[in-house]
Amino acid sequence: MNTARLLISVLSLCLTATALGATDIDSQWRGANRDGKYHGERLLKRWLDGGPKLLWDTQGLGQGHSTPAVTGQKIYVTGMLEESGILFVFGLDGRKLWQTEYGKEWTGDYPGARCTPTVVGGLLYLESGQGKVVCLDSNTGKIKWSVDLLKKFEAENIPWGMAESLLIDGDNVICTPGGPKHNVVALNRFNGQVVWTSKGNGEPAAYCSPILVNHNNTRLIITMTAESIIAVDADTGTFYWETPQHQGNKIHANTPLYFDGKVICSSSSAASHSGLVLLQLSEDGKRAEVLWRNQRYRNLMGGVILQDGYLYGSHYRRNQWSSIDLQNGEFSHHSRELGGGAVIYADGLFYCYSVDGELALVNASPKSFDILSSFEITKGTGQHWAHPVIKAGRLYIRHGDTLMVYDIARK
Repeated sequence: MNTARLLISVLSLCLTATALGATDIDSQWRGANRDGKYHGERLLKRWLDGGPKLLWDTQGLGQGHSTPAVTGQKIYVTGMLEESGILFVFGLDGRKLWQTEYGKEWTGDYPGARCTPTVVGGLLYLESGQGKVVCLDSNTGKIKWSVDLLKKFEAENIPWGMAESLLIDGDNVICTPGGPKHNVVALNRFNGQVVWTSKGNGEPAAYCSPILVNHNNTRLIITMTAESIIAVDADTGTFYWETPQHQGNKIHANTPLYFDGKVICSSSSAASHSGLVLLQLSEDGKRAEVLWRNQRYRNLMGGVILQDGYLYGSHYRRNQWSSIDLQNGEFSHHSRELGGGAVIYADGLFYCYSVDGELALVNASPKSFDILSSFEITKGTGQHWAHPVIKAGRLYIRHGDTLMVYDIARK
């Protein structure tokens, strides 16, 4: 490579890095890349009997299934008291700093808050189960602006309430109201004004939190609507492609994963065009084709982890965890030692939180699922649905009205 070509390549890499890092997210749903992985942690490889040390816990969050957002200074978590959505804010020592009411929350089946707040640059973004997007000052709780997605974009709420954890892309906040004319929208994150709207495929929203993909210089928003996986242009909202993805109740609560030009989505249903699917993007990202589909794997909302060419996750409403070969979609191993639930990954190990309330530290491979330690979550209320969070050697577990914080740092 000559000097001129080398210089161009270096400049291109710098510009790409600048574009990708233009917005430094302090905290968002399922980690820095929305893939369930928490990087740069040095954590215990085993816990004492009864679990790791409980540093503190707090009750009174009300009803909710949302995951806490944890930054270097504060912890943000949403809940519902009576019918009002409340953003609670705590210091790292567990002291409550303040709380802000942001509007009516979801009071139908499985009531309570759903959305995990997204925190960036002194601002916080959340979406209520009633479809209201709110931007707040993350230091004071003052509401900066709000938009009623359903009213403004002529959409209807979905059977169990909107559950999207909002995606920040530079100066935009991405939302999926699911209207027939305004399916996916971008709002200016500083004032709530409309930047673009996309008709998409016109389907109602699902329960999916979108991802941002930079694929060969095409920037895509990828999410799931009621019966499809869809992609739109992140800069203009231009609708590019859809792939059928069915689930009996139109619940697509798992966030897509992107890896090496491929997209992974998981749903739970016996219907055709369901289960776990791997898509291959075209060179320009404006088309997608199905490489394989495993309809025997049914994961509704626990998430999956991609690690070293294999996918790891549980089966909905079954005591079964599986590893799946990314090359062909075939199962490589099953374990029935733990109830199904949510999974995250850090420092070489899996953190598996079953809907039965058991939290397990697992060393998994394509041929094994070894539970190294486990304990029961006995505090809190309602379903064990909120995903765990890891930050700076601490494990955060939300169970209904209670938040628990454990010390899992390796000394």
